Amino acid sequence: MTALRPERDSGAAGDQGSSYGQPYGDSGAFGDGWYEGFSSGDFSSEGFSSGDFSSEGAYRPVVEDDETVALRVPEPPRERGGPAASTDGPVDGGRAARRKAAKRRQGRRGAARGSSAVSEPDEEPKAPLSRVEARRQARARKPGAAVIASRAIGEVFITSGVLMLLFVTYQLWWTNVRAQAQADKAASSLQEDWANGKRNPGVFEPGQGFALLHIPKLDVVVPIAEGIDDEKVLDRGMVGHYAEGALKTAMPDAKTGNFGLAGHRNTHGEPFRYINKLGPGDPIVVETQDRYFVYKMASILPVTSPSNISVLDPVPKQSGFKESGRYITLTTCTPEFTSKYRMIVWGKMVEERPRSKGKPDALVS
Repeated sequence: MTALRPERDSGAAGDQGSSYGQPYGDSGAFGDGWYEGFSSGDFSSEGFSSGDFSSEGAYRPVVEDDETVALRVPEPPRERGGPAASTDGPVDGGRAARRKAAKRRQGRRGAARGSSAVSEPDEEPKAPLSRVEARRQARARKPGAAVIASRAIGEVFITSGVLMLLFVTYQLWWTNVRAQAQADKAASSLQEDWANGKRNPGVFEPGQGFALLHIPKLDVVVPIAEGIDDEKVLDRGMVGHYAEGALKTAMPDAKTGNFGLAGHRNTHGEPFRYINKLGPGDPIVVETQDRYFVYKMASILPVTSPSNISVLDPVPKQSGFKESGRYITLTTCTPEFTSKYRMIVWGKMVEERPRSKGKPDALVS
């Protein structure tokens, strides 16, 4: 050993049994009894690590500050991300090492908090398409001929369906609204003329109203106009008098004959829609400027051909009448919403009453 020796010869001072100017037995740099420990063999490397000797032989304690140590055995490198890289435990080294470890711990905690938030993955920028690829994709997006044709057919069907729905709405609803308004206006105008004393000319122009038809059971009050023209009479909500050509029939004030009337069963006011519900004896009243003509329903022909004009004869066939009389014939289309066939209702006059005597019982009750 070169640093320490248990015995030493006297130096320049000349004092036997002294070491570095102090007796061996006195308490010196090593304290009391240091020699006993050394001589007994209880002298380890730890004992020397706690102090040092200067060149003058004085003992100096070691300063416990890692930052002042000039040389230090480096720690073995730790694998990044492995369990050894954790600095949550105690850190060996000085203050600088502990500060660095604290900063690393704070960084990891902040990263952990940031990673808990949902972050959208960064999309890698796409390279611009070439002209060929762009045209290919444009052609792929463009619909083919079959798709275009199917779309066109679908649009045609949808448009047709909408138009049909509008037409049905017009026929079944709007025509009734308009025709009933026109018929009510014609009836009011006719009654005003009667109240003002305006006389009937005797011969009526086509489309001119001259009487009112009452069917109490069906709650029908509708003007009667001359002729059976659709535009001038029937489509305006009125009933028409057969008064032309081979279909000409008598007027209600005639002594004998058949007073023939036509009216719509559906749409355009549909005044004859429910005449199939009339039964024998139900009253049918025709009101003119001077008189009331009361008929009783006699018979019905549910279905016949539109060309069967014999139903308008003075003594109608299939009516059950056997002799001349004063009759009324109501004609309309059947089945409902079609004009394929005709329905016929006949009645026989039972009363002619002047207006001066008031309304007949059929209109009072």
